[in-house]
Amino acid sequence: MSEQTNDFTQWYLQTVQQAELMSYSPVRGSIIFRPDGFELWEHIQEEFNKFLKTQGIRNAYFPMLIPKSFFMKEADHIEGFAPELPWVTEVGDEKLEEPLALRPTSETMIGSAFSDWIHSYRDLPYEINQWANVFRWEKKTLPFLRTSEFLWQEGHTAHADEKDARRRTMSILDEYARLCEEFLAIPVYKGQKTPSERFAGAVDTYSIEAMMKDGKAVQAGTSHYMGTKFAEAFDITYLTKENKHVAAHTTSWGVSTRLLGSLIMTHGDENGLVFPPTVAPTQVVLLPVGPWKKNPAILEKLDEIFQELKAKGIRVRLDDSENSPGYKFHEWELKGACIRIECGPRDLENGHVMAKVRDVDGKVTVAFDELLAYIDEQLAIMPKRLLEQARLRNKENEHVHINTLDELKEHIEACKKDNRPTGFVLIGWDGSEETEAKIKEETGFTTRNIPFQAPIEKEVDLVSGKPAKHTVWIARAY
Repeated sequence: MSEQTNDFTQWYLQTVQQAELMSYSPVRGSIIFRPDGFELWEHIQEEFNKFLKTQGIRNAYFPMLIPKSFFMKEADHIEGFAPELPWVTEVGDEKLEEPLALRPTSETMIGSAFSDWIHSYRDLPYEINQWANVFRWEKKTLPFLRTSEFLWQEGHTAHADEKDARRRTMSILDEYARLCEEFLAIPVYKGQKTPSERFAGAVDTYSIEAMMKDGKAVQAGTSHYMGTKFAEAFDITYLTKENKHVAAHTTSWGVSTRLLGSLIMTHGDENGLVFPPTVAPTQVVLLPVGPWKKNPAILEKLDEIFQELKAKGIRVRLDDSENSPGYKFHEWELKGACIRIECGPRDLENGHVMAKVRDVDGKVTVAFDELLAYIDEQLAIMPKRLLEQARLRNKENEHVHINTLDELKEHIEACKKDNRPTGFVLIGWDGSEETEAKIKEETGFTTRNIPFQAPIEKEVDLVSGKPAKHTVWIARAY
């Protein structure tokens, strides 16, 4: 396997395939989710669905094919997505009267439905979510992080006023941050996107940004306040208490399977995948070691432990394959099993097992009668430890004292020379797209977001030297 420090992308590509998370599809830029890879997504779905239920937001499903005329109703939207849209223009040998797009997002389809369903202030807020696949014909692809077809959830809501719509926009952003930090152990940076990075057609876009081990950024989730732009385009109006027809205020928000890429790139190590137990397909793996085939009692004991763990709802595997112990150790480390339990003849005789936690060096001896409590404890503390390790690493790769474009270029050269991440850089920005474009053109860095809580406030624009209107995180991104 490629070393992370020498070629992080190559390490990633090899790991996701060798660990059997995905395979390449015959269609360019598309991947097949293998069971372990899809199970990661299922656990994220389960967790987010719990939140939706507490909020009274219900799941629905909308068609994948969207008429071209729907896109033409909102000019910014069609302009933002046009280069990435695949179109269906004929069926068999018959040309369609109107081209149909494979959805890049369902804004237009849901906007049309909302206009039929919403009539009165009593119908508001109207809040739904859908789990779906979407298509964006990417030129440069990377499994999970950027593919031509990917999986996501997209929430869409309509509200009586701006205040309520903005409240929902921010409550979702907060939940995305909680999902990443508490459930996936991925620390994130919350903030507002600059106008050039806004969702096509939105008034304001807010994001959570995650820093990978190589210092690059991943946009881990976004929440958009759409104002009344889509409501006006799709006639989403309602009758107020005063008997007036007015446009609703709408929001949309989503996270996608790029969370899986973020998970792998945040926690993985030279030996393969590292998953917090909250999301790991295999939380505990049981391995017979030594001449265990000559001693059936070893497998009987492990099977007993297997049944006890399974009854507790723990995702446990018993590997009694013909492979050598060394091969099995390597395989289960590669696949990210959280805890490895080994039992051989001597262990059985002494009434204990050997336990190895995936992200901790060394093995420990655990008595049979203490094993369940030990496993519960380790599964509970591992996510907190992974989150703390990632936060410390982020801090090491945050750069807040770079104040000019020349200093940024010197920083990039120094990092290249020392083979270390360029990380996140905090800069002053004068608010102009010209300076944003110049930074991107000359360094490859893009604005990530305007943080809600910046470590320090910047006073001068990085490029122009003019007074800064905003303090912004910039980074190279996936």
